Amino acid sequence: MADQVEIVDYEPAWPAMFTDLGAGLRTALGDVAARIDHIGSTSVPGLAAKPVIDIQISVQSFDPLDAFRMPLEALGFVYRADNPERTKRYFRETPGRRRTHVHVRQLGSFSQQFPLLFRDFLRSHPAAAAEYAAVKRRCAAQFRGDRHGYVEAKDPFVWEIIRRADAWAQHTGWTTGPSDA
Repeated sequence: MADQVEIVDYEPAWPAMFTDLGAGLRTALGDVAARIDHIGSTSVPGLAAKPVIDIQISVQSFDPLDAFRMPLEALGFVYRADNPERTKRYFRETPGRRRTHVHVRQLGSFSQQFPLLFRDFLRSHPAAAAEYAAVKRRCAAQFRGDRHGYVEAKDPFVWEIIRRADAWAQHTGWTTGPSDA
C-alpha cells in the first residue's frame, strides 16, 4: 500500500541515483539553483531509510516561481502547491516513477541549512545514525499506516540530534560546504 511507512536497509545505489538526478537538475536549472544537495536519510551511508531520494535545491528567491517550476515540471516533477510549509516549495515524482522529493528552499535560510547540518552530523557520527535508524524502525512499526504519526513520533529524537549537531557545528566550525551537484 502506497501510504505505508516503510523503512529499508541502506541501499548503496542511492548516492548514484542522486548523482544522476542531480546532473539533470543542474542542467535544467543552471544558475537558478545556487545549490543542489542530496538530503534526508538516503544521503547518509549505512542509514536505514524510507526508499525516497530527497533533493534540496537552494535558490536566491522564490520569485519568480516559474524560474524553477517550469524546468522541474519539464523533468517530470509535479509541483505540490498544497504543501503547508511556507519555507519551501515542494515537488514530487509523477505516478509510476521512483519516489523522489524535491524541496526548494531559500539559500541561507534556517530551513535550508537544517537538513544539511543534520545530514553532515549523521555522516560524521555513525553511532548517532544507528540510534536514528532504531528510532525510525520503531516509529514505522508503531505508525505503519500513519505518516503524520510516524513523523511526530520521531520528531523529539530529530530535535535531540539537531541539538547535538549544533554543538558539533560550533566545535568544528561546520559550514555547508560545496553543493553536491
